[in-house]
Amino acid sequence: MIIDAHMHYADDDPDFLALLAEYNLKFLNICFVKDPQVDWRDQASLYQVMASQHPDRFAWCTSFTLPDLTNPDFVSATWQDEAIAALDADFANGAIACKVWKNVGMEVRNADGSFLMPDDPIFDPIYEHVAARNRTLLTHIAEPIACWQPLVGDNPHMGYYRDNPQWHMYNRPEYPSHAQLITARDNLIAKHPTLRVVGAHLGSLEYDVDEVAARLDKYPNFAVDISARLIDLAIQPTAKVRNFFMRYPDRILFGTDVVMRQRPSAMSPEERNAALSRLRAGYETHFAFFDRGQEMTVRDRATTGLALPPAILDQFYVESARAWYPGL
Repeated sequence: MIIDAHMHYADDDPDFLALLAEYNLKFLNICFVKDPQVDWRDQASLYQVMASQHPDRFAWCTSFTLPDLTNPDFVSATWQDEAIAALDADFANGAIACKVWKNVGMEVRNADGSFLMPDDPIFDPIYEHVAARNRTLLTHIAEPIACWQPLVGDNPHMGYYRDNPQWHMYNRPEYPSHAQLITARDNLIAKHPTLRVVGAHLGSLEYDVDEVAARLDKYPNFAVDISARLIDLAIQPTAKVRNFFMRYPDRILFGTDVVMRQRPSAMSPEERNAALSRLRAGYETHFAFFDRGQEMTVRDRATTGLALPPAILDQFYVESARAWYPGL
């Protein structure tokens, strides 16, 4: 089995289930909350149903409704109690983890207009409860370093910020810096040593695996997934990246961050075949990079595969996810 520990997909379309069976894949579907005022529970309901109907192919990660600190009637203790009760209900329905998304630190505001950071004490009861229930906190805190850089050069993330300028923080000093956000995330990890924390997207330190390694050395309760950051690994020196995987095989999780915005069962046959082909091609590229040592391209960048040994691949593809997400 291969566990894709970071997905946003749920559907029982027979062609897609057949692909999962062909590769012997299991997906961890991730909920995320975009706005304190917007209901996100449809994600949780869909992912919970898929995990219950196909437990060999799907698991799910919940989240929690964000505090609306700009509401004059907001009471932190009430919000904390309600969030914890909702988490318990989701855990009872099979959720194996809880996610905090990048809008914490980059978008959600305190009553005074400052940014609510992920290590704010208001979250401490939530994090402590996740740890007490033997669940894992998945964190997408900050963004690639390109978020704070000008839109020039060949950085592989520039296209995203051209298409999503609301998230581009270059020359916007009123927003927290990358360093401030990473410090807040690191403080969160340090404050809760019994809490398992997985940093999505190489912990937003994708630009240098040595920076990731420094956190893995410092925080034994921290791991990372590689979702949506294959290109960042491919453009770093092959020997350096390979050594990173050889050194931390129990701290790196496989994931792709594939997003299916439309359910395959609702697509036309042509759309479904195209989506299936993209999914297959994405996995083939990942497997070529990690499994083989041949010259190849990742998003038109020339690189060389890592040719990781079978024992390391088994840890990366399967066992690390099982260890960091008990119940998976």
